[in-house]
Amino acid sequence: MHDICPIKRFDHLEFYVGNAKQAALFYADCFGFTNTAYRGLSTGSRDVTSYVMEQGEIRLVLSSALHPDHAIAQSGLKHGDSVAVIALEVPDAEKAFWETTSRGAREAIALTEEQDEQGVFRYAVIHVYGDMLVKFVERSQYQGFAPGFAMRQQAHQRVGAGLTAIDHVVANVEYGAMDRWVQFFTDTLGFELLMHFDDQAISTEYSALMSKVMRDRTGKIKLPINEPAYGKRKSQIDEFLEYHHGPGIQHIALATNNIIETVTQLKRSGVEFLQTPPTYYQNLASRVGALEEPIDQLAQLGILIDRDSEGYLLQIFTQPVQDRPTLFFEIIQRHGAQGFGEGNFKALFEAIEREQALRGNL
Repeated sequence: MHDICPIKRFDHLEFYVGNAKQAALFYADCFGFTNTAYRGLSTGSRDVTSYVMEQGEIRLVLSSALHPDHAIAQSGLKHGDSVAVIALEVPDAEKAFWETTSRGAREAIALTEEQDEQGVFRYAVIHVYGDMLVKFVERSQYQGFAPGFAMRQQAHQRVGAGLTAIDHVVANVEYGAMDRWVQFFTDTLGFELLMHFDDQAISTEYSALMSKVMRDRTGKIKLPINEPAYGKRKSQIDEFLEYHHGPGIQHIALATNNIIETVTQLKRSGVEFLQTPPTYYQNLASRVGALEEPIDQLAQLGILIDRDSEGYLLQIFTQPVQDRPTLFFEIIQRHGAQGFGEGNFKALFEAIEREQALRGNL
C-alpha cells in the first residue's frame, strides 16, 4: 500500500526539563550519553538552552527555558521533566506536514526553513496526545544538528553503555482515548496496528490497563498507546496521568546488543531498576526455552525474558528518572522476537504496584 507519510527513523526526542545543564550531566554520567551540540546564551539563544545527547543512533535533546513565562517553563510546572517532542526524520517535511494536516492533524508549526553555513534545515510540527508534538525533520541538505546549535568538542569520547537505538516510545492516555488516537495515527500518518493487549492480558489482582501498538509501514517507528482499565485500585496509568497532569510519554525503550553488559554498567553508574523477585526465575528454562545468556546472570541483574514465534527478548525497566512517578526507561535486547514482553506483563505490573504502594499511590 502507498505510504502517505514515509519516515526514515527517529530523529530525536526532545525533553523539556527544569535544568538542562544538570540533566545533561545525569544522562552522561548515568546512561553514558555524549553531549555533541549545544545552544544557549553563548550561541545567541536568548530564551532556551539545549543540550544534544547522543549514543549509538539515539539522540536526546534536553531543553530548558531561560524565562518563567516561556512555554518550556510552563510545561515543567505542569508535567515535570518530560518528553515533549517526538522528532521523526522524513525525506520531505513539506509533504509530511501537508499529508498529515490535510487528514486531520492539527498544525503546531507550519513548514519552516532555516539556513546557515551547514546548509538548509526544514521542519514542521503537529499536535498529538496531550501537549505532545510530532516534529517532521528534513535534514538531507544539512550537515550539523540544527541551526543555532554549536557542535561540542569532547576532550574524551565517552565509551557509552552499549545503547544502540530507540526501540519504541510508549504513551499513556486517559480512559476511553486510546482508540481515538489509534485512529488518528492510522488516518494521518498511515500507521498500522501491530498488536493489541486487552485488560485480561495486562492485569493483576488490583489494576489493569489496555494497550495498542502502532507502527509505521517500515516497522522502524513503534508507538504503543496505553489507557487505564477498571480495577480495584489505582493503576500505573492512573498514577502517571495524575502526576503528569494529562497524557504523555510513559517510557522509552532503548535497544542494546548485550543487555547484561549494559545493565551492569548502568547499575554501576547509579541507574535504579525495578526489582524482580527470585521466584520469577524458577523453572524459567521450561517456560522460555534455551537462551544464549546465562540465567544466573539474568537473575542477578533482574532481567526479564519472553519468547514469541520469532525468537526471544530480554528487557528490564528503570525506576522513574525524576521524583514524579512518570517517565522511565526500558532496556531491551531482541533475539528475533518482535513482541513487547507479553509474558512479563504480570511480573512487571506487580513490580510497579510494589513501588506504587511504597509511594502511597496504589
